[in-house]
Amino acid sequence: MKGVLVIDNTTLGPGKGGIRMLPTITTEEIFRLARTMTWKCALAELPFGGAKSGIIADPKQISKEKKMEIIRAFSRALKPVCPKLYVAAPDINTGEEEMAVFAKENGSMKACTGKPAHMCVKPGVKCGIPHEYGSTAFGVVQATFTATNYVGLDIEDATAAIEGFGNVGSYVTEYLTQIDVKVVAVSDSKGCIYNPEGLEYKKLYKVKRATRSVINYRPGKVLDNKEIFGLPIDILIPAALSDVITKDNVDRVKAKMVVEAANIPVRPEIEEVLRKRGVLVVPDILANAGGVISSYAEYRGYNPKRMLKLVQRKIRRNTITVLEYAEEKDIGLRDAAVNIAKERILRARHR
Repeated sequence: MKGVLVIDNTTLGPGKGGIRMLPTITTEEIFRLARTMTWKCALAELPFGGAKSGIIADPKQISKEKKMEIIRAFSRALKPVCPKLYVAAPDINTGEEEMAVFAKENGSMKACTGKPAHMCVKPGVKCGIPHEYGSTAFGVVQATFTATNYVGLDIEDATAAIEGFGNVGSYVTEYLTQIDVKVVAVSDSKGCIYNPEGLEYKKLYKVKRATRSVINYRPGKVLDNKEIFGLPIDILIPAALSDVITKDNVDRVKAKMVVEAANIPVRPEIEEVLRKRGVLVVPDILANAGGVISSYAEYRGYNPKRMLKLVQRKIRRNTITVLEYAEEKDIGLRDAAVNIAKERILRARHR
């Protein structure tokens, strides 16, 4: 087992951040994600610091049994710091099953969040909140809905493209279609399906499950997955991997708004390029905080209904706060969000 854990800041509480499993993981990437979690938790006013971890492995090349063996080994390695200094969660290629294994091996139900609903922190109290409630995606859609007012975009007439159709992207697609946003393109690792007349979520979901790719949806045009960033749409939502909008493709972005459902999908200097072109970029530390707010709800033993209300309240309030701060200071939303988060951490330090 080869893995990386970065605990970035514990001023507000134990470092909070998910475990991702990819063969390409680097310490620099995990550090950037941990720092993102520091700002995200502070901005969401949660009693957590920032952390992140990664296991260097390709789950597509190993058996399920081997994967769980690696998760157990990782949990044992982190016992000295978990859960006192680090609280884990699901991330890319990990989910509730992995969290169940992690918690059991650690010996503490507070070692991680995102556990199956039947796993309890307190005897007789069901408080696991697995990803099927789509808390991250729910928060992304709340941030999108709130921010559209500031760019004069009618949400019901808007078109959207979503990069990624996994745990976050699939729920973003579902929640957007529920509020009448026309989702015209979705991509996954195999490619992109594009239909300017809109995609039907239930049908798309069935196709993905049956064929393991969205590109088999019809009617629609199959594109290379990288082409999704240049489509003529109103809202672009990166919901999968890091660093997907870069200096090589930023000039092709035609969207009026980019909402970061994934963690670190756009580097700050590229966000600034988009801002100067008049594109509103809602950063990850604001837009996708629904996941860590859900983690806090599970940590406290809240039920899913109470969790979703908490996500909605916090994301909408923080989106307005950040938008108003950015407008007042004439800066981008990331700088505004980070400044607010820093102020909250510094206040806590001096109490």
